[in-house]
Amino acid sequence: MARLFTPLTLRGVTMRNRIFVSPMCQYSSRDGMPTDWHLVHLGSRAVGGAGLVIVEATAVSPEGRISPDDSGIWSDRHAEAFQPIARFIREQGAVPGIQLAHAGRKASTDLPWRGGAPLSPAERGWLPFAPSPLPFAPGHPVPRELAPDGLEQVEEQFRAAARRALIAGFQVAEIHMAHGYLLHEFLSPLSNHRTDQWGGSLENRLRFPLRVARSVRAIWPDELPLFVRISATDWVEGGWDLGQSIVLACRLREVGVDLVDCSAGFLTPDADIPFGPGYQTPFAAAVRREAGIATGAVGFITDPAQAEQIVATGQSDAVLLARQFLRDPYWPLHAARALGVDVPWPEQYERAKL
Repeated sequence: MARLFTPLTLRGVTMRNRIFVSPMCQYSSRDGMPTDWHLVHLGSRAVGGAGLVIVEATAVSPEGRISPDDSGIWSDRHAEAFQPIARFIREQGAVPGIQLAHAGRKASTDLPWRGGAPLSPAERGWLPFAPSPLPFAPGHPVPRELAPDGLEQVEEQFRAAARRALIAGFQVAEIHMAHGYLLHEFLSPLSNHRTDQWGGSLENRLRFPLRVARSVRAIWPDELPLFVRISATDWVEGGWDLGQSIVLACRLREVGVDLVDCSAGFLTPDADIPFGPGYQTPFAAAVRREAGIATGAVGFITDPAQAEQIVATGQSDAVLLARQFLRDPYWPLHAARALGVDVPWPEQYERAKL
């Protein structure tokens, strides 16, 4: 049996294999509500054999969305709308997960296929906020600096979102601390210029993201796993880096996080990122080795042999695929065949297995 197709158990949840659907924004929600697109998009990846299917970055508040068309979970109506999606994923043998997110200074932008430019309040947008009044890029608005009472409000929004994720039927929650969004903005010295207890030293920059992780873990049941996605490096000199990520991972393990999903970059638009097959896998390997926590590898993982090599050699406990799942919703079934593993196909599709 290829290691890729062995089960992975975290707390009381067992994923049937180590192939996870990475959160991928679909920009197809209405007032944060999931639509039929989400049911079909996410459900087809569960039918296709993934072990875990994670819903896109799901905003804990309206102003936490990347775009006005992103999904959210800031009301009970949102939780109810996600219930049939989570239920369908489970019925197909996969585990349903959700990524809880706040976009921070990168909020209020247009759809990628329209250029992704910042949106003004007159264009369905809003003024973002951040740890410090530093815009993401030239042409982006200067965000409002979060006051102490604003921090408490965001923490409560993450806590409430976790409660609603349970109501919706999700079994895995992932906190988004990557890609230049709000919690990553607190971590990186490039985006956090605060002089109070929330900025400056590494300990201070860790404080708010860890506070959010503790709050979500307190809500999330002991039998259900909690993930965190990080950007292991900003790819910019003087920014967040692997050494600091290992410190963060150790602290996350202490507060009850079960897996660190190791991505990288996207805090600043000028980072020199060496894109290529498996280019982020060494981060997952280092965090796993040095912090003693399960990790997920992500980034240009496209080939079954490549994915098998990553988990079989202990570089990570699972792989998370994004673009490859957009190309092929049934990638796990095809990967099993390529690796000589006999896995069950949905009964409705059995006639196509041979």
